[in-house]
Amino acid sequence: MEWKKCYLDVILVPMGFLICVGYHLWLWHKVRTQPFSTIIGTNASGRRFWVSAIMKDNDKKNVLAVQTLRNTIMGATLMATTSILLCSGLAAVISSTYSIKKPLNDAVYGGHGEFMVALKYVTLLFIFLFSFLCHSLSIRFIGQVNFLINCPQENSSIVTPGYVSGLLEKGFLLNTIGNRLFYAALPLVLWIFGPVLVFLCFITLVPILYNLDFVFASEKLSKGSENANENGYTSV
Repeated sequence: MEWKKCYLDVILVPMGFLICVGYHLWLWHKVRTQPFSTIIGTNASGRRFWVSAIMKDNDKKNVLAVQTLRNTIMGATLMATTSILLCSGLAAVISSTYSIKKPLNDAVYGGHGEFMVALKYVTLLFIFLFSFLCHSLSIRFIGQVNFLINCPQENSSIVTPGYVSGLLEKGFLLNTIGNRLFYAALPLVLWIFGPVLVFLCFITLVPILYNLDFVFASEKLSKGSENANENGYTSV
């Protein structure tokens, strides 16, 4: 009898989550094999050039470097704070003696048992916790870059632009993972109202992320034409 109540949760929620995971595995493959076809790979390459340019002309650009990294740390801090606040709220709901599932029993599909309700909140709690952990580690790495990027190059043979850009990429990678975990948790919030909404939200989320993660041919052509026009103008 319990299976008849929970079969939609068992089928639709893992299916939607696997679609999201499959998309990110494919995105990771594209970043590794064709980095300039993705926004992530293109931005990573730009950040490496940025670190090299900052450290080469550190006397003039040190303030710019500190301000840019400070803004990045502030963004990661905001996401970490939001994640841990949501974790605190979910922990309070889980430990509460008031049963919030009673008003929803007749309004949504899926299971309404004690185990299923606890599974929903515990899943959200763990995802937000991992998001907080990733953002916290991202702040740590970017904070290290904030110090090392201003090291004088003539007195240091260890702190090279390659080393600093590697730390920066670790920070941005953890920041990206934390953001994607946060995005994945948003459809799971709708699990409270039933598994159908979770599946539909995951199906909607993947095309949105696809349009944000990839550089399309039209954008490449427009950039190429702009570069050609600039070169033609300067040659005249």
